[in-house]
Amino acid sequence: MTHARQHTIQVVAHRGASEDAPEHTLAAYVKAIEDGADGLECDVRLTADGHLVCVHDRRVNRTSNGRGAVSTLELADLAQLDFGAWKDPHESPDWGDPEYTSVLTLERLLALVADAGRRIELAVETKHPTRWAGQVEQRLVQQLERFGLTRPRTGTTSPVRVMSFSARSLHRVAAAAPQIPTVYLMQFVSPRRMRDGRLPAGARIAGPSIRTVRNHPSYVERLHQAGHRVHVWTVDDPADVELCAELGVEAIITNRPRQVLSQLGRA
Repeated sequence: MTHARQHTIQVVAHRGASEDAPEHTLAAYVKAIEDGADGLECDVRLTADGHLVCVHDRRVNRTSNGRGAVSTLELADLAQLDFGAWKDPHESPDWGDPEYTSVLTLERLLALVADAGRRIELAVETKHPTRWAGQVEQRLVQQLERFGLTRPRTGTTSPVRVMSFSARSLHRVAAAAPQIPTVYLMQFVSPRRMRDGRLPAGARIAGPSIRTVRNHPSYVERLHQAGHRVHVWTVDDPADVELCAELGVEAIITNRPRQVLSQLGRA
């Protein structure tokens, strides 16, 4: 692989090693850590009784054997569901243990990262719109505070960052915990943002989709010129990995961390 800029690209496991294991399960995150991922990505939603759980969709229908909206279910309800049954289990015998495929709380994921034995960063995406609005960010910051992640020691940076498509969500996080980095996710980019590389107030890192980067590779340079780091999602195709490396992005978010690390010469 040729690199226009020589630097280490952070490889972040999207919903865990989700090509190989059921997304957002303990199995997927344990696999990502074993594969050598630099970071883990997760989505969080608030249950009816106030717990943050790692679930992407508004409803649990696609990724579990249950039905209903996360926001209307209590944690005990979600704990009865299997979040791995939809994925072929033959590649990982660990899936037979219910702990590996039951609903994953953010608290459990934070504990996994804390016990990993090496620095692993965590990118937490807040999902909006939601009936709970600002309570999501409030509970998230409280959870991060309990793990000592909102005020890193002098000379260090927090291993956690918060991502969202919602500028309002990032503003809430920046106001409550200014030392936590924030990532503004972008499915599409307006002409004005394309021209000047600006991000909404409170956002420190740009999170464009790989489609945006493919269609507008010069946008990465504009973001860098504006002083922003660039974290691209979701990058699985080897040609896209190559493009991101050539453009000098700081992080690749991928469903295939082991393969991407191998392509980058790090496995």
